[in-house]
Amino acid sequence: MANTYILISSNVLGSAAASVTFSSIPATYTDLVLRASARSSVAGVFTNLITTFNSDTTQANYTHTYLNAQSSSTYSGRGNETVNDALTGNDATANTFSSFEYYIPSYTASQFKPFSIISNIENNSSTNWAITAVAYQYRSNTAISTFKVAPPGGENFVSGSSFYLYGIKNT
Repeated sequence: MANTYILISSNVLGSAAASVTFSSIPATYTDLVLRASARSSVAGVFTNLITTFNSDTTQANYTHTYLNAQSSSTYSGRGNETVNDALTGNDATANTFSSFEYYIPSYTASQFKPFSIISNIENNSSTNWAITAVAYQYRSNTAISTFKVAPPGGENFVSGSSFYLYGIKNT
């Protein structure tokens, strides 16, 4: 059985934005995929990326295990929080963007939702780069109908950041 990716919505920023939200996500697909290329306005090489589903900001509803390779170090850990990934900051090499992909299977199931995130934090240098893999669980039995990503408060995604939400249908 072949999987078919169908573009649900896209957003390529023409100006800075505090967040990107996909709402009214139809329940007609088996899985969701978000692919993005983004950069933050933060004064630093890296910043966080915050994700919320269905406007749910309850930290305990987001559990994760991560593995991160950054410059010359590696990190791993577990947590309960909506901060789940890293994002290229404004002090990174000019015009470099993070790339990341979320894969959310069975997003309409009436059970907890596992999902994964793979990201590459680009800086075009031998230092200040990162690759992150995160296994997540959204602890809600409600179908995901709204998906929001944002840098922390006071920061923005810069112009040129792009976000593509796909639905996957088994055909």
